[in-house]
Amino acid sequence: MLQKLLIKNYALIQELNINPSANLNTITGETGAGKSIMLGAVGLLLGKRADTKVLYSSDTKCVVEGIFNIKEYNLNSFFESEDLDYDEECVIRREISASGKSRAFINDTPVTLDILKNLGNYLMDVHSQHETLLIGDQDFQLRIIDAYAETIESLKNYQSLFSTYTKAKRDLETFKKSASQMQQEKDFNQFLFDELDKAQLKTGEQEELEEKLELLENGELIKLKLSEAYQLVDGQEFSAIHNLHQASESLKAIQSYGKDFQELSERLNSCFIEIQDIAKELEITANEFEHQPEELQQTQERLSLIYSLQQKHHVDSIEALIELKTELEEKLLAVADMEGSELKLQKAVDEAYSKMNEKAQEISKQRTKHFEKLEKELRVLLAGLGMEDAVVKIENKLKPHDKSGIDDLKILFSANKGIAPQNLKNVASGGEFSRLMFAIKYIMADKIAMPTIIFDEIDTGISGEVAIKMVNMMQKMAENHQVITISHLPQIAAKGHQHYFVYKDNSADKSVSKIKLLDENERSLEIAKMIGGDNPSESAIQSARELLSV
Repeated sequence: MLQKLLIKNYALIQELNINPSANLNTITGETGAGKSIMLGAVGLLLGKRADTKVLYSSDTKCVVEGIFNIKEYNLNSFFESEDLDYDEECVIRREISASGKSRAFINDTPVTLDILKNLGNYLMDVHSQHETLLIGDQDFQLRIIDAYAETIESLKNYQSLFSTYTKAKRDLETFKKSASQMQQEKDFNQFLFDELDKAQLKTGEQEELEEKLELLENGELIKLKLSEAYQLVDGQEFSAIHNLHQASESLKAIQSYGKDFQELSERLNSCFIEIQDIAKELEITANEFEHQPEELQQTQERLSLIYSLQQKHHVDSIEALIELKTELEEKLLAVADMEGSELKLQKAVDEAYSKMNEKAQEISKQRTKHFEKLEKELRVLLAGLGMEDAVVKIENKLKPHDKSGIDDLKILFSANKGIAPQNLKNVASGGEFSRLMFAIKYIMADKIAMPTIIFDEIDTGISGEVAIKMVNMMQKMAENHQVITISHLPQIAAKGHQHYFVYKDNSADKSVSKIKLLDENERSLEIAKMIGGDNPSESAIQSARELLSV
């Protein structure tokens, strides 16, 4: 409910503060005093757009702030989804600067007007003869039925099942499309797989082959150089071994003459032994090494195949080709198992549909059971509001499952005797619409937690007993819901828990709209003026007191 409303620098309002009662609040005042201006300011809190024309003073920003208690509205998920801090006391603020820049805040967090509008729908319901009434909307009509039939929780359960069914159906359709594509690609994928499978690729093979190819391509040069090396080391008259042997013998002849000579002789002898070993290795390697043109050709062909496959599949390693082969194998296995997978998905769809349909049928049955009772209750309420011949009829046809169930219902209405009930948008005038909506809200107020309801001169065109009946209904609604009504009828003004008076102050150079919470004496005088004019008679004053005392 609305705990506090602050309006600064808006239209004819310099500053206005009200702390409405949690029950029934009545607002009265002369035409043009500023009642509609207040509603315009409230509209800013509900996400409506504004411009600099709303500023009372062009050099100061306009601020409209509402503090709401939202404990009963179950809005935690809304705040979570919009990444907003939740508090049972919610502060909404709109600011319009002199430059025309508008900003909106929820609990001091900047938000867009769309978010503000969505939250506002939960917090305040401004009902006016002049608004485009929501009752003509089929979704709203369905919400009325669900509130009355108490199927809201069942509907939430159904919507969860509907979501499960929709997802299962979507998964099946996606699989079928994918399966069709996979089937079309099967032969090509099989060809690619066979090609890679035939290649028998091995991890690390490419590097080994490239090293081997380099060796084989240089076979003749390698054999030549091995032979040359052997000849120089041990294959000719003045080879390295021959010369080392001569040098070693020379040092042996003098090694007994000193320690240094002995060490040099030993080192040279070691070299001689090592070079002899190298010579044997060179001889063996040179004799065994052969140029192998056939193996060279095989290696070249193997590498050519690998390079060709890499180029074909746009990869640069054998590992990537092996991975691709695995992927192709999985696709082929998936095609082979497609029929089983489709059967599983179809079974999931069938099971989800069965559960969803069962719940939809249950909700439809529960809704239908309450049609006649709601029709009768609305007819009784409308008769009490001066529409004795009004008829309400709920028409229902079955439709394919959607988020609301299987009911395609419409509320039909006739305000006049002898006229068959028709679609609401075709038959109701503004006043008739207004009273029908009032009756519906009266019924719904007993079923669900409703937002603060603001009635803007809903009593236009009624008087006497009808007005008393209407305000009694407002009082009943206000037992559990905050109601604010702007009225021109003394019967309604007298029944509020709080009575606010809107007036225009012309004492300064520029008129200012002000609002005042009336005390008991002020309230008696104001209601007397509503009965008998600006100078009420003693009779009017007495009538006002009687209205207040009832």
